[in-house]
Amino acid sequence: MTTQQRAALIAQYKDGYNQVADAVKGITKDELDFRPAPNKWMPREIVHHLADSEMTSAIRLRKLLVEPNAQIQGYDQEEFARMLHYDERPIDASLLALQAARETTAQLLGLMNKNDWQRVGNHSESGAYPIERWLEIYAVHAHNHADQIRRARKLCSENRSRKP
Repeated sequence: MTTQQRAALIAQYKDGYNQVADAVKGITKDELDFRPAPNKWMPREIVHHLADSEMTSAIRLRKLLVEPNAQIQGYDQEEFARMLHYDERPIDASLLALQAARETTAQLLGLMNKNDWQRVGNHSESGAYPIERWLEIYAVHAHNHADQIRRARKLCSENRSRKP
């Protein structure tokens, strides 16, 4: 990965929270709880997933930076959603958790040196897990889910307009 590619991914990472905040701005309860299809998450669940995923990713980066051959444990996101009541909790605290995880981790990304970027851990599900791979995954993660929220809101609105 070139320095320019890395800088672009870091900028994208830093913008992730803004994308999610924009996607939920002015969201109604109907939109928040709209399930776009069976087995698809509603926006409320997506926000909670993002908070938990981002807190987990923040710890993953720290482990990669600090621990030799860090062991990164995968987790079952569907079980998190079920057991942590993603479908019924308010989203405000999860938005704050997402924001804090992103901001504190972005600070670390800005302070990393050439040797830090070379560190590699081991992911329980995918094997070798270099820090640059971590960045590739999480740079787009919030953006992808923000787009998912926007699509769900649009579908909710379209469904409302079709009802007599």
